[in-house]
Amino acid sequence: MNELAGELKNVTLPVIDMAPLFTERSDGRAEAAARIQLACRESGFFYIAGHGISPQLLEDLERASNAFFALPLERKKAIAMAKGGHAWRGFFPVGGELTSGEPDIKEGLYFGSELAATHPRVQAGWPLHGANLWPAEVPELQELVTDYMSETTRAAAALLEGIALSLNLEAGYFRSHYTADPTVLFRIFHYPVPDKATPASAWGVGEHTDYGLLTLLAQDSHGGLQVKTPRGWIDAPPVPGTLVCNIGDMLDRLTGGWFRSTPHRVCNVSGQGRLSFPLFFDPDFTAEMRALPKQAAQSDVGESSNVRWDGADLQAFEGTYGDYLLGKVSKVFPELSSGVLPKAK
Repeated sequence: MNELAGELKNVTLPVIDMAPLFTERSDGRAEAAARIQLACRESGFFYIAGHGISPQLLEDLERASNAFFALPLERKKAIAMAKGGHAWRGFFPVGGELTSGEPDIKEGLYFGSELAATHPRVQAGWPLHGANLWPAEVPELQELVTDYMSETTRAAAALLEGIALSLNLEAGYFRSHYTADPTVLFRIFHYPVPDKATPASAWGVGEHTDYGLLTLLAQDSHGGLQVKTPRGWIDAPPVPGTLVCNIGDMLDRLTGGWFRSTPHRVCNVSGQGRLSFPLFFDPDFTAEMRALPKQAAQSDVGESSNVRWDGADLQAFEGTYGDYLLGKVSKVFPELSSGVLPKAK
């Protein structure tokens, strides 16, 4: 952690070394879990060091991503999301994704766990399950994305063990009940330099919360992420060697509001194109979202009844994670939801 000291002068979110969570008998697991609980209670956002993801892999992924987004629009559209069918994978252009009904000033690539056409869920037409679309012009992107998703998923699974310990549960609780077959989605977002025609009120991504359990985010050196805390909006600048982690709506739901999913947004003011790489590590599509056992720390009624930024009541939600996710995704890409959502079971 000493090498981070010079990078933390403007950082107000905690930096947690998660390396002890990879070793079952590590003496540092309890300390890491305690720090995670404090971060989840105070802001729902923190940086993680010691995540085990290769710096070279991330550097190569950033280079390949820049090469893709530098392609002419028509060539990027060769893998448009509309061609991904029910899997909802591929490219979308600037303005093609909505947040709270407003178009985002970003373009992106959507990926997920690679499933063959013979997989039962693919054969049944389940939304968000299937094969990824890969750009022919940047062939190296396939291997880089696959490797990065694998390494980051490993880190997310270890981090979720720390979260379980922080809630007085067995380390493997979430794996046993929710993530034996997790929903893993990965995005590469490119935020272009806003042009003169872009309204001053436009955001790269507007205020929102994430949907599931955990998001692990790598970002390039240009920054732009902002987090809403009890102290107001703060910047979450890039810190070399770390990822940003935040908790999602379903962890809020499962803990009865003890851990709160935190609104965040992005505004690219760097004067250069910005890249970010969020991986979402979430419950199985079919997992029922019920409150955790009584030994898990939970908030009192007064705090859990605080009004959310969007007016939603997460504690009132009943159903599977797939139900919740599809209800949200249909608002992000309304043009893709027609004929898809009715197939969800």
